[in-house]
Amino acid sequence: MTIEERLADVRARVKKAAQEADREPDSVQLVAVSKTFDADHIRPTIAAGQRIFGENRVQEAQSKWPALKQETTGIQLHLIGPLQSNKAADAVALFDVIETVDREKIARALADEAKRQGRMPRFYVQVNTGLEPQKAGIAPDDVAAFLTLCRGEIGLAVEGLMCIPPADEYPGPHFALLARLAAENGLDKLSMGMSGDFETAIGFGATSVRVGSAIFGTR
Repeated sequence: MTIEERLADVRARVKKAAQEADREPDSVQLVAVSKTFDADHIRPTIAAGQRIFGENRVQEAQSKWPALKQETTGIQLHLIGPLQSNKAADAVALFDVIETVDREKIARALADEAKRQGRMPRFYVQVNTGLEPQKAGIAPDDVAAFLTLCRGEIGLAVEGLMCIPPADEYPGPHFALLARLAAENGLDKLSMGMSGDFETAIGFGATSVRVGSAIFGTR
């Protein structure tokens, strides 16, 4: 299958999963994860109408997205990988959505840069639903306090939550947990689900799914 055919297939699966969950298909955004793929691999998806993309690393995104954004209006770029505070300025300048706010230091750095640059991306807090020591994210029990800190003292407007469930577990309980935490804290955006489980995530209320290999192929 070509990239365009794989994109069409994923879009059809997103629509079907939404309908099966009694949701409007346009209530789910498809984030095409283009990490490690160069501009020539990305352009066919843009030509096919895809406008929302995800990248893991600031430096890699800087190497291709400024030019691609110049070529096509309406591109929305999500940072879905870990962020170091020394990259906060670059991230605020380039990304429209930063999904991996996971500690006070980075929240403060992002808030300071947004104020300095006069540019306010949208922010999600990453939750480590499986309490995996090797994985970034706020512990579920700490989410409410962290959101209070972000929204209050730091002044960072968080609009949603994001998670990456453990690879060796059924993701449903993790998606349910993230949805509950969002509801308890007055958030309606849920970034959850990847190539192997995005249909399950939609059933649990995902408002955006991050799909890479099912669109672009193996890396």
